[in-house]
Amino acid sequence: MAVISTLALAYGLHPAEVTRIPQGTSTDNYAIVDHTGRRYFAKVYRDRDRLDHERASVELSEYAADGGVATARATRTREHELLETRGRLPMSLWSYVPHTETAEGNLTGARWAAVGTAMGRLHSRLAAHPAAAPTLEPGTAVCDVTAARDRFESLILAFQHRPRLGEFETWALQAALERQALWGDIERTLASLPQLTVQVLHGDLAAPNVLLKNDEVAAFVDFRPRTPRYLSWEIARLGCDPKSVLANGVESWLTGYTDLALAYRDANPKVSADDLLSTLRVGCAAMLCSTSPLAAPVERPHIVDAALESYGRARHEAALMLLGRLPVLEEALRDALH
Repeated sequence: MAVISTLALAYGLHPAEVTRIPQGTSTDNYAIVDHTGRRYFAKVYRDRDRLDHERASVELSEYAADGGVATARATRTREHELLETRGRLPMSLWSYVPHTETAEGNLTGARWAAVGTAMGRLHSRLAAHPAAAPTLEPGTAVCDVTAARDRFESLILAFQHRPRLGEFETWALQAALERQALWGDIERTLASLPQLTVQVLHGDLAAPNVLLKNDEVAAFVDFRPRTPRYLSWEIARLGCDPKSVLANGVESWLTGYTDLALAYRDANPKVSADDLLSTLRVGCAAMLCSTSPLAAPVERPHIVDAALESYGRARHEAALMLLGRLPVLEEALRDALH
């Protein structure tokens, strides 16, 4: 009833159907159908202290959309605000993107090039954002290995001090120990990186935040605030979607990744060769330095479910595969781009 009331008062909407759908990390999500049959997607924010952060995220999404990038569009309130913050439930309301599936585990065939083209257009648009012009930064700084080592040591101790571990916790501890043994390899992987582009980016361009309709990108969703980040990492984060890597097999995945990179370059011709050629190295190192989602049972046990466990296992396996075959994969990518 609180959702219905907020939709009516803040947006002038008269819902015929309100359906709870899987929640986000910081939102409760709803599918809305109004009395005319028009469909919407609503996010209810749990933490009022983060509303400035959430508003900045919506603003970046709207900036991308205004530049012709495929995104869901935010519906403004009666007061022409991007977020409803005055009533009982802080909320944003979005256009519904029908008949889609996420890119997670679904990057195949022509979709690779389509994703590359759409991401290139997105990054080209965000490079012009007035908050920050693109700059060059040392590639080695894409990961703070010392801080990562400390995080893994703390995580390992936390698991080891528990009286009993469940199946996923046991696996996560073993995976963390495997990562701990790789710090020398990770440091060598980072050491050879050139200076790389840092600019305003989507901020969370993982495969679940890319909606596909047939072989095209229907929308990028769930932007983060306008914070400059490494361009190479965002390309790799999507192109090295763990479930797509493992579902396709290494050779087929590499063909798809190459298609993505070539299409990206065509759509964002200002991208440097170094940024594209470094994506696999950056992606590999960044995944191995991250405790996510291995740390979820310790830090956020309430979000651990079968989907997160499956993702954690896939991410670890894909990262180790990349590390083990990095020279061969990079040589193939370099040959294709030249």
